[in-house]
Amino acid sequence: MRKVELYDTTLRDGAQSEEISFSVEDKLRIARKLDEFGVHYIEGGWPGANPRDAEFFEKVRKHKFITSKLAAFGATHRASLKVNEDPSIKALLAAKTPVVTIVGKTWDFHVREALRVSNQTNLELIYNTISYLRRKVPQVFFDAEHFFDGYKANPEYALKTLDAAVSAGADCLVLCDSNGGTLPNDIGKIVRTVYDKFKTPLGIHAHNDSECAVANSIIAVEHGAVQVQGTINGLGERCGNANLISVIPNLKVKLKINCITDGKLKKLKDVSRFVTEIANLRPFKRQPYVGDSAFAHKGGIHVSAILRHPETYEHIKPDVVGNYQRVLISDLGGRGNIIKKAREVNLKVDPDSPEIAHIARQMKELENQGFQFEGAEASFELLMKKTFKLHRKFFELTGFRVIVEKRSEGEECLSEATIMLKVDGKPEHTAATGHGPVNALDAALRKALEKFYPQLKKVRLLDYKVRVLTAGTGTAAKVRVLIESGDDVHKWGTVGVSENIIEASWQALVDSIEYKLLRG
Repeated sequence: MRKVELYDTTLRDGAQSEEISFSVEDKLRIARKLDEFGVHYIEGGWPGANPRDAEFFEKVRKHKFITSKLAAFGATHRASLKVNEDPSIKALLAAKTPVVTIVGKTWDFHVREALRVSNQTNLELIYNTISYLRRKVPQVFFDAEHFFDGYKANPEYALKTLDAAVSAGADCLVLCDSNGGTLPNDIGKIVRTVYDKFKTPLGIHAHNDSECAVANSIIAVEHGAVQVQGTINGLGERCGNANLISVIPNLKVKLKINCITDGKLKKLKDVSRFVTEIANLRPFKRQPYVGDSAFAHKGGIHVSAILRHPETYEHIKPDVVGNYQRVLISDLGGRGNIIKKAREVNLKVDPDSPEIAHIARQMKELENQGFQFEGAEASFELLMKKTFKLHRKFFELTGFRVIVEKRSEGEECLSEATIMLKVDGKPEHTAATGHGPVNALDAALRKALEKFYPQLKKVRLLDYKVRVLTAGTGTAAKVRVLIESGDDVHKWGTVGVSENIIEASWQALVDSIEYKLLRG
């Protein structure tokens, strides 16, 4: 089986994403996760560029990498300095990494306008830098910046820059689509041309400005590249880099190329989510392979088919990449959706039972009223259990009151909720404040119930969404409230609908509490 090596640049190129700011500790945690995952190279940053990267390289030395090699990134030396005098080159060596990646200009337009040196001087900068580092570092890679644009503008000169890198001893020539505007057909032709000319291994570094970074990476591999550079979840400047979370299964599963083990591939979703959390971003539900919607089925025809053979509407088995199949409940679905959901929660049902028909009618009527169960599967599970008489009432509401008070201009509103309920006939009356009326009501409900059900102390309200359903009715509009809750292990969604936002929120809060109590 052919082998392709993975080069992750999340900690450098990915850190250049808008709204991303990794701390040193963040970078250390991600580096350890990538090492566990099994990527071959981890680019830690640019040691001479900022104090944060310098601190990272100093601290990361304490970590013994198991599967990955750490790479430091830098540029060719300044034309005004000898290579051994350049502070940025000294910083690269001070990082003490087994791999150094050097970026150099290959587009004569950039040589003229960015570096402002002659074409010959640029060739000397590439040769001097790589040959100097090659004598001191085990591996040196050459990132041929803007290579595809450079080749299209002046192919003779672009190839000369690669000649200079090869002559200096570069271990890999990484062809960069730095502006991200090259299409797959051109990538394939140019990579093949370079492959036929040089014996040095080739790599690909693609940006996603034309939504082709993953496709370009795959095309490059098919034409001879043996290293793929990219980032987790496609993080990166502007539109991002090639998304390794998509590249890896495309290589491993689709092309049967050995880039990672089967066992590590099962951690793909976990790695994606880990980096998402560290970056303080929301997961992209429709992300291929690892998104929550990647193997989610809604249409009744689809669900009916996958119940017989999952491959009818799934291009791979979800568990191969650590994901799982989901069946969504909506008025577009049919009895098959309900049967699948019932079996997922261990309900033994007869497909022809009157209860299934009742649930189907009830579900469609509720969705007509504005309920949505796609993001509120816990509420739908409760609906099913009530129909099959497997639900128990954990408390009885006597009443609640929510007060919102603003005492003076410029001060925040004060919210307080008072609640009265009974648990096994025992009355409970309590109050709580919160950041807004819904938060106060949630706090009061938990406060009243936690003495009876201590497991509720672990429940957290993770997300709260309000959707106006009836346009044109102003403040009297019907609203739908979706709440996501979670504990130390699980997450679940619940829904409520009403013209009164507090009532809709109450419905969703009660479902959330009852779902947790039913699960234990």
